Amino acid sequence: MSEGKELKPQGAHFSEEKKKRAVLSAEKKFQIFLESQTGNTPVGEILRREGIYSTDLARIRKHVKEGALERLSARPGATRKTVPQEDYEALKRELEEKERALSDLAVEVAILRKKTNGGSWER
Repeated sequence: MSEGKELKPQGAHFSEEKKKRAVLSAEKKFQIFLESQTGNTPVGEILRREGIYSTDLARIRKHVKEGALERLSARPGATRKTVPQEDYEALKRELEEKERALSDLAVEVAILRKKTNGGSWER
């Protein structure tokens, strides 16, 4: 056996330390997209510098296109907000309870006015 060579075990039992992939922020992804679109720097150089693969760049380009299309297709004006059905039902019940309470109070006010001879409030 030669002394200069090191043999590394192969197979499922051997686990080398894997390089963790960097998680890029949305800002950084957009900067990479813009730089790749200008054509001033070769794409391969950008990929090596950022430590990403060409499939990552393709995915970034796809997401940028989808995001742009989504925003550009939105109609101007106020957007309608949707409320979950449970919240709608709870608010509807609360409104009905308050309407009942208000009508009960209106009946009580009418009764009190009759008891005070016509119900003039200026006494």
